[in-house]
Amino acid sequence: MEATDPRARLLQLAEQRGVSLAALSTLIGRNATYLQQFVRKGSPRKLDEGDRRTLASYFGVSESELGAPGEISPTRAEGGRRSDFVDIPRLPLGASAGPGAFAAEEVPVGTFRFSTRWLRGQGFDPAMLSAIEVTGDSMEPLLRDGDEILVDRTPRPLRDGVHVVRIGDALMVKRVQSGVPGRIVLESENPAYRPIELPPEEVRVVGRVVWKSGRL
Repeated sequence: MEATDPRARLLQLAEQRGVSLAALSTLIGRNATYLQQFVRKGSPRKLDEGDRRTLASYFGVSESELGAPGEISPTRAEGGRRSDFVDIPRLPLGASAGPGAFAAEEVPVGTFRFSTRWLRGQGFDPAMLSAIEVTGDSMEPLLRDGDEILVDRTPRPLRDGVHVVRIGDALMVKRVQSGVPGRIVLESENPAYRPIELPPEEVRVVGRVVWKSGRL
């Protein structure tokens, strides 16, 4: 397949994001082998317009990269008008603000729509953002149980701040402190929870929390 072929581009985007074709098939409401057959066997010959739009929004790319004619915005409003919004995938993972939630398969279960201009103005790459739900009370009052957070997974040198981290199979949202030599300190906002100190090799930083929503 040529590099400009939409099948090759879809496979490249999936590999860069670290998501399976089966998961992407689920995202667009198809059976698990649908996109595997599209990429490997050429069936269907081209993506359905709605499927293409959903995938382009998920990856933050132009629909033309996935086979649409011309240069099409990643998201469009009714009537074909250009839209200034992009859909950020919502993952069914609980980032625990408590003992630690165990990760499920990272298959999107929905999206949050954000202004593309706002995201770019904040310095965010839409393709590197995911939304997940906070569970537990250890980060109260900053983050409450049920809050949705936007996580920036752009690879950067670690700096102190609120991050989603993985410890073994568990996800947690904590304030990360890296000033202790040879240790990573995970702090809670709720004083009822003691800090956790671990060697750096036992903590994988998934991404930095850059936005939150929640009930009043």
